[in-house]
Amino acid sequence: MERRKTRSVSVGGVMIGGGAPISVQSMTNVPSENFEAVTNQIKMLEKAGCDIVRVAVPNENCAEIFTYAREHGAEVPLVADIHFDYKIALASVRHGADKIRINPGNIGDKARVREVADACRAAGIPIRIGVNGGSLEKSLLEKYGSPCAEAIAESALRQADVLESVGFSDIVISIKSSDVGKMIAACESVAENSSYPLHLGVTEAGDSYSGLVKNSVGIGSLLMRGIGDTIRVSLTADPCEEVKAGKEILKSAGMWNRGGVNIISCPTCGRTKVNIILLVSQLKDAAANIDTHGKNVNVAVMGCVVNGPGEAREADFGIAGGDGFGVLFRKGEPCGRVEENNIIHTLVENIKEFVKQ
Repeated sequence: MERRKTRSVSVGGVMIGGGAPISVQSMTNVPSENFEAVTNQIKMLEKAGCDIVRVAVPNENCAEIFTYAREHGAEVPLVADIHFDYKIALASVRHGADKIRINPGNIGDKARVREVADACRAAGIPIRIGVNGGSLEKSLLEKYGSPCAEAIAESALRQADVLESVGFSDIVISIKSSDVGKMIAACESVAENSSYPLHLGVTEAGDSYSGLVKNSVGIGSLLMRGIGDTIRVSLTADPCEEVKAGKEILKSAGMWNRGGVNIISCPTCGRTKVNIILLVSQLKDAAANIDTHGKNVNVAVMGCVVNGPGEAREADFGIAGGDGFGVLFRKGEPCGRVEENNIIHTLVENIKEFVKQ
């Protein structure tokens, strides 16, 4: 699959667009005024594998979080999320934000937009234009009659034109909607009519279950067509869950090239004699702490020897359940027998051995 060709921008050393690996983003959700709590959450997200973290900056004083976070060990690139007040954007640039998220249409007149653009240019940081169905210009609502995909896309390109008109082009566009179909159509339209890198996500998507489903459909369908350069899986949940979900979407789309353990497991059926559901949960927890040194390891946990080894032939190795035991197999060929209480230990040891090869 060929990815859409886009411009390239750097966010604190993480490249977005231009063929760079797709980055995973999230956002802090503790009170912005509590610098210690925000910094601790940034570090947690960084540990979870988040590539870029966005922080809401509701006032100028809160802009100091970027200086504070760096002084207290945060290393991941940080984005300032700004609404309405251009002075907050300027303060965030002064305090070391790696990117500014604004909607030029609600920052103020062109002089204020120019001031923000000039500050970002001098600091060498990009601007992310954020547009969603709830922030459209009245003229577009009057033109289209509703916050439809066409209106959202046109708004995003209008805002990009505003920045281009003041000589700023290090732009990332984010077009979001809580309606999956609108989000997909709007992103397709912007992709067809520009070369800006695109940030993908379904906003206000819901909890860790329904939100993951909506984002998987929205983000996944675009990624499979080569559209998208960075993603956030917005969930009403712990932000670290967003990072895990983003990784899983990229793995499913075949776009995760940073290694890790991928578990292949069957849904179980009446032939199953071992607790596959428990085994998968235990293996997932155990594998999370294994450094695969950039290798992708496919491990299968299958319910029975009737179909298991053959159905999971693409796995590097795995087990197929028997009655109180598991049959160990490699590339679909049985190679040993393991008692049920020793399955997880055996699989973990096989993972470690595979990584050393």
